[in-house]
Amino acid sequence: MPRYRMTVEYDGTSYVGWQRQENGPSVQGAIEAAVLSLTGETVSIRGAGRTDSGVHALGQVIHADLSKEWSPFKLQNALNAHLRLAGQQVAIIETETASEHFDARFSALRRHYLYRIISRRAPLALEAGRAWWVAKALDHEVMHEAAQALVGRHDFSTFRSAHCQANSPVRTLDRLDVTRSGELIEIRASAQSFLHNQIRSFAGTLKLAGEGKWTVDDVKAALEARDRKACGPVAPPEGLYFMRVDYPAVITPRRVDNVTEDDGDLS
Repeated sequence: MPRYRMTVEYDGTSYVGWQRQENGPSVQGAIEAAVLSLTGETVSIRGAGRTDSGVHALGQVIHADLSKEWSPFKLQNALNAHLRLAGQQVAIIETETASEHFDARFSALRRHYLYRIISRRAPLALEAGRAWWVAKALDHEVMHEAAQALVGRHDFSTFRSAHCQANSPVRTLDRLDVTRSGELIEIRASAQSFLHNQIRSFAGTLKLAGEGKWTVDDVKAALEARDRKACGPVAPPEGLYFMRVDYPAVITPRRVDNVTEDDGDLS
């Protein structure tokens, strides 16, 4: 069966998350329904990362196996037409044929996320549902300094949800940068994989540092505590964006033994 790799953009506001669930509409379910409507095939697609309810994506990557050969251009346009007719806030922005060994989740080398905070006194109008509104002034330089204490390989028990099902809390965080442009503060995180709520936990903790309530040493102490109770508040989902995924130039078969459902992502 031919395999297709697609890059997907979505507004997560009205979805229960990426993963198909019984309690409401999901992004995965929307795409699978579009495939069924187009081809008559019931397929199970795999995504590079499982995002929570309210989390957006500009570069989620999926793969799907179809029985018919399609030109990527026609497949993308047809699926987008069906998504649009169904009123979905989901778009396929790139499509290509892929090797049978390509797996959107298990072939991923690195995932990149963005968390957006708008720091101003006035509430959000145009950006409502697209960023975390923080009415207090934030020092992004202190936030960035505190973020560097989290970069590297650590036990991130403090910064993962109590519902996280990953085998281990140990992860290697490649990047956690905080920058500012006017009212907008951006937190960019990169790693091979993340724990459930890890990035939103980072964002809530770094906000405390930006407000002056926590010092850089407090953030270090929270990490070293390896205790969820030491974490700052979890930031809301609307500020989080799944930006892109890195893959090797050549895809080869990979062992996926001992990988749990949360090892891909759930931020």
